[in-house]
Amino acid sequence: MLKKSLVLMGVAAAFYAQAQDVSILRNTVDVYSSTPMVGSSKFNAMAGANGALGGDANSLLTNPAGLGVAISGEVSGTLSIAGNKNKSTWAGSTIDYSKTNTDLGNIGGVIAFPLRSESGWKFINIGINYSNQSLDNYVESPGSSDVIKDFTDRSASLAGHAYNRYGNLSKTSFGVGANYNHNLYIGAGLNFFNASIDQYDSAAFQSLDNGSIEYFNRQNTPYFERSSGFSASVGVIGKLSPNFRIGGAIETPTFWRIQKDYNFYNDPDNGDGVGYEDRDLTTPLKATISAAFVASKNFSLNVDYTLGLTRPKYKVVTGAESELNSFFKDNYKNVSEVRIGAEYRVKQFRLRGGYSYISNPFDALTVSQVNPDASTSDRSYSDMMLNNRNLASFGLGYDFKSFYIDASYQYVTSKYSNPFLRGIETGNPSTDTAYYSDTTIMSSDYFAVSEVKNNRNNFFITFGWKF
Repeated sequence: MLKKSLVLMGVAAAFYAQAQDVSILRNTVDVYSSTPMVGSSKFNAMAGANGALGGDANSLLTNPAGLGVAISGEVSGTLSIAGNKNKSTWAGSTIDYSKTNTDLGNIGGVIAFPLRSESGWKFINIGINYSNQSLDNYVESPGSSDVIKDFTDRSASLAGHAYNRYGNLSKTSFGVGANYNHNLYIGAGLNFFNASIDQYDSAAFQSLDNGSIEYFNRQNTPYFERSSGFSASVGVIGKLSPNFRIGGAIETPTFWRIQKDYNFYNDPDNGDGVGYEDRDLTTPLKATISAAFVASKNFSLNVDYTLGLTRPKYKVVTGAESELNSFFKDNYKNVSEVRIGAEYRVKQFRLRGGYSYISNPFDALTVSQVNPDASTSDRSYSDMMLNNRNLASFGLGYDFKSFYIDASYQYVTSKYSNPFLRGIETGNPSTDTAYYSDTTIMSSDYFAVSEVKNNRNNFFITFGWKF
């Protein structure tokens, strides 16, 4: 039997009774507080490190001042082949999931306008960049025959659980950059975001009598979000010498409007049905500092460091937003990212490589959990829901003068603890978090926690034209 309550670093269990769930917390950080960093194959091969180099439309992903570095027009399109694999382990069993999505990952273009004046201003350049990534992610955790739930008419063992997410996140940016005397570059951009999320949270129990499987959806799931956001960015790049450059950029918080439809169950007045709500979310202000070493026309190295300066914050309309904000205030850490990328040229050939690291967004969290043998314990996790991420990349390219073709590969790894199962039936629609099937209600005072290893294998190919 599952009897205890969850405790998260002193946050009352009532927090989770306010119709919040793990997927909302995870998506707030993993989707809305991040930005698509899918650029051209060159950008991806260098792990997104171009904040002090610039020179193309992908500068709008890091530092819009990089638009001013361009001295000719350019347009490119990138095909993305993204592979995602999860291995979820609990109770001595592992369930694998893998999926590959092929999509248009990036389109970018710069138009360069040389200035004929006698002043130091050499170019005014205009850029546009579209970046797109899949949000599809499926995490299925095994069950345990020892974890048994007694329903009114039968008993059943936990057969498993799944978080299932479908969707896309895109960023469209428009910017302008200026070149002063080939030593100072400034730029600004406007960024428009769109996200779609279909999120599922389901558990399965197997009857001890006949072995049949019954599936349960968590209260207020599945839910479907269609969201739009806006931010602005400014940046500067300066040459300290012919070989060294430094850069800095600020991106304002992204202001999101989230429109949500969700399924509800067992409402005293309405029974089962579909509900609707809108939420306003402000995600962190971000700052990036960069340094680049350009040894010659044949070799360049760039290092970027990005830091989130604020935390996610929802506009308070109900107690649910207040509880979300309290959680992020108490448990969210400012996220930092380091990106290192290099390029080496041999005549028309290009060889590139890179590495990036993103920090864990949460402090250590303590949960009361049910173990695979049905015992219970309190345990602290330093990697709950999300964790740090490592990315290694490399790529090749060939320049045909007016046209070029590039290809790149990224290997991304992360490992985190995945909480699931807890849900409380309260009889109050605003605080009910239990799981529902067609005939049965499943409530649990405990989380179960599986270990998830996520590996991503991403391939990109870019075709570009310089004019």
